[in-house]
Amino acid sequence: MSIEIGNGIALNESEIHEEFIRASGPGGQNVNKVASAVQLYFAISHSTLPAPVRARLIKLAGKRVNTEGVLVIDAHRYRTQAQNRADARTRLIALIRHA
Repeated sequence: MSIEIGNGIALNESEIHEEFIRASGPGGQNVNKVASAVQLYFAISHSTLPAPVRARLIKLAGKRVNTEGVLVIDAHRYRTQAQNRADARTRLIALIRHA
């Protein structure tokens, strides 16, 4: 399945890796029991994005790109895993569109 970015650019979902972790901060007992936070990983250098978009994305993402060229997006704004997953993907799409 692919995620439509715009301008003829689409991402294959297999290019995105997600891990679900326990969130920190306020939230009562829910924080201690449920892995509601999401870490989204996107290997920019191995993606199907056009080369100029990849280069701009690396510059735009700044410190969110690790030494291996993987963009890491942490999402823990919401109490549910589904909302945080959607938030992480929305932020990834916004970054790519901006690049």
